[in-house]
Amino acid sequence: MNVVELNSVKKIYMLDKTEVHALRGVDISIKEGEFVCIAGPSGSGKTTILNLIGCIDKPTEGTVLIDNEDVSKFNDKKLTNYRLNKLGFIFQSFNLIPVLNVYENIEFPLLLQKNISKEERKARVMNLIKEVGLEDRIKNKPSELSGGQRQRVAIARALVTKPVIVLADEPTANLDSETGDKIISLMKQINEIEKTTFIFSTHDPDIMKHAQRIVRLHDGKVIN
Repeated sequence: MNVVELNSVKKIYMLDKTEVHALRGVDISIKEGEFVCIAGPSGSGKTTILNLIGCIDKPTEGTVLIDNEDVSKFNDKKLTNYRLNKLGFIFQSFNLIPVLNVYENIEFPLLLQKNISKEERKARVMNLIKEVGLEDRIKNKPSELSGGQRQRVAIARALVTKPVIVLADEPTANLDSETGDKIISLMKQINEIEKTTFIFSTHDPDIMKHAQRIVRLHDGKVIN
């Protein structure tokens, strides 16, 4: 079953009076439980695709389907529910909350879900802290962590709501190659155990080798 489909998707941005064609008729299908890499040089359209799947942006033309539903037709309630319950997002800049410690950063999305008990929240957070190997850093703030540790917190935060899809935009861009390999291996391990669909972007060939499938982009078009 396809969990994500992009059909003839075009995205045009206006930069002053100039049209920028970020995507030029893209067709992509991603099955449930896949570990997929969107690859290509800077400016090829990788982040645009993730933003469309994540409902941060809308296509100029074409459709983006999640579970066979056109996301452009989602009302505010459905959009909020999708982002909160079905989607996890891992950013290259980590996007952690500076005043919260590791535990609190991971717990934060669960506080927005009103139907989860305190006991369930604690169980989920502690389980993920263990999975990402940060048991000894629970009370540390982001400023007290290395880049790799902060990315591990970001991964745990993205997974704590048990999303169907995790989007990771250049998740290793700010990390050294050894730490980047460990982060991708961790994502792949969670993908295999939880059957979560992972869609990550990169232009790093060393990171691409971990993917089950690579969708290559160039100048806003799929080239493979």
